[in-house]
Amino acid sequence: QVHLEESGGGLVQPGGSLRLSCAASGRTLDNDVMGWFRQAPVKEREFVALIWWSAGLTRYADSVKGRFTISRDNDKSTGYLQMNSLKPEDTAVYYCAAKRGFIATLEKSYNWWGQGTQVTVSS
Repeated sequence: QVHLEESGGGLVQPGGSLRLSCAASGRTLDNDVMGWFRQAPVKEREFVALIWWSAGLTRYADSVKGRFTISRDNDKSTGYLQMNSLKPEDTAVYYCAAKRGFIATLEKSYNWWGQGTQVTVSS
């Protein structure tokens, strides 16, 4: 069992930046993949980025590639999502999630979820 807690959301102007954090507790993530997903109003939750914790391997959705960077601090058991050049269409509730084993972009593959943090991009 792992508990995940996101932080760092807020209101930012288009073109701005935010860094989301996802703190894990309960056990280590050495054998996990951490994923970030987002859900905009009246839309389904979608994959944003993931990191294979032990290897540092990353994957991104095409919509955020080149703008977002996922990383992790193993000592702090915390994952990060650095979001640059934000656009209004990035507005959503952002969730971090974890799964054991291999990388996956499907949300149903993830077993543990945080409560989400709101990101609003607006002028």
